[in-house]
Amino acid sequence: MLDYFKVPKEDVVIVDVNKLRQVTEHMFIKCGVKSEEAIIGTDVLMHADLRGIETHGVSNLLRGYIQGYNSGQINPNPKWKIIRESATTATIDGDSGLGLMTAYHAMNLAIEKAEKYGTGSISIRNSAHCGAVGYFAMMALKYDMVGTCMTAGGNTMVPTFGSEAKLGTNPIAIAVPTKNKPPFVFDAATTTIAGNKMGLLERIGASMQPGWVAHDDGTPDMDGGGEFQYAHGPQKMQLPLGGTREMGSHKGYGLGVSVDILCGILSNGAGFPTLQASRRAHYVSAIKVDGFSEVNEFKSSMDQMLQGLEDTKPSPGNKRVLYAGLEEYEEEQKRERDGIPLHKEVVEWYKGACEEMNIKFILN
Repeated sequence: MLDYFKVPKEDVVIVDVNKLRQVTEHMFIKCGVKSEEAIIGTDVLMHADLRGIETHGVSNLLRGYIQGYNSGQINPNPKWKIIRESATTATIDGDSGLGLMTAYHAMNLAIEKAEKYGTGSISIRNSAHCGAVGYFAMMALKYDMVGTCMTAGGNTMVPTFGSEAKLGTNPIAIAVPTKNKPPFVFDAATTTIAGNKMGLLERIGASMQPGWVAHDDGTPDMDGGGEFQYAHGPQKMQLPLGGTREMGSHKGYGLGVSVDILCGILSNGAGFPTLQASRRAHYVSAIKVDGFSEVNEFKSSMDQMLQGLEDTKPSPGNKRVLYAGLEEYEEEQKRERDGIPLHKEVVEWYKGACEEMNIKFILN
């Protein structure tokens, strides 16, 4: 993640990984979530924080999930079910459960199908937010499979040439196994910026950059420096990846529509044909490498290609060339050892929430 989004050193509190995991699990359980499901949900959030993806870790997401459980919008004990299935595909109804858990079970089903038939694809409807989609794509790696995950919903993206937000940030993730190098893991929104990064910037007191959002009439804001009224309105008016038509926003817009189709239209999800703001659905898939080529040869080729990218001569002012997943892998090694840096406001929120939920506060 860019330094621009990181918590200022004076506001950082380093938290022990195991203690943060323990407290977060207890919070899920206090919301009525079964212990084994709480472990899954916590692991998805911790995955994001460990890899430096604070937008989708405990800082930005946990309090919203708790509010969702308390309001009844999220079902703490969903009875998700397969409503349509073939040898290699399935549609799951998530029964309004949290996507952190539903997408986990769906990806396991996709992997099971891929083990038998070479590929598995699952579309999930009626499911709440699923966090960092890269987590679920990465589940396929240890089985020598290529994993993908997407999620769709909400009205935050303004279509190219539009004046209203119609799509979500609709992120896409793909994870590819390697032999010796850190795996290739691409996880990105189809808007110019993930919506939760606005929350991070608001917390640290930074401003928006040109090309992130549109004005009320849909005109791209190419000045930047604005306040965060966009982040709190009914429509966040985020621009598609590319920002303007001249810079390729039609590509981000087209990708966003594609994600809506695979997640929601394919599963016949409620609200997707009419683009309702409340809609939410996901899509996962697993592809077995040995259905296409010999596994060791494939993974060696991946190593060679990724090393070639790293060996690219950097441009002036830059230290090195990265590939998707490399920096996150390195950050994970560091944070597993040293702890997770949280903003002091987040730690204070944990303290207050622990008091309200009668959980021992152990993050100090």
